[in-house]
Amino acid sequence: MGRRIPVHQRGRAVSGRGALRIGTRASALALWQARHVETLIRALPSAPPVEIVHIKTEGDVRNDVPLWAVRGRAFFTKEIDRALLAGEVDVAVHSLKDLSTVLEEGVELAAVLTREDPRDA
Repeated sequence: MGRRIPVHQRGRAVSGRGALRIGTRASALALWQARHVETLIRALPSAPPVEIVHIKTEGDVRNDVPLWAVRGRAFFTKEIDRALLAGEVDVAVHSLKDLSTVLEEGVELAAVLTREDPRDA
């Protein structure tokens, strides 16, 4: 069982800002997932205000490169993780399919959302 990481203390984000900032890509899937996380956080007692921050990643900018030709890792997550480490956002929401098998140093996979029924397509 993983450890609990507080997202708020007395209605304020743990970063000390008034709003809890969720960093994510601006794709339709990423925004849906970030809004889902926002809904779950807002349901918590004394939850802070939540703000979704759109972050462009290398994968968004270099859309002319086929994925099979990409060298390196974290093509769709690196910039979001760096914003998290720099304190620009409090939480990063990624699609699990985009995560590298090796996470950026200092980044932790803290939660995975419950999967919906895959037959509902």
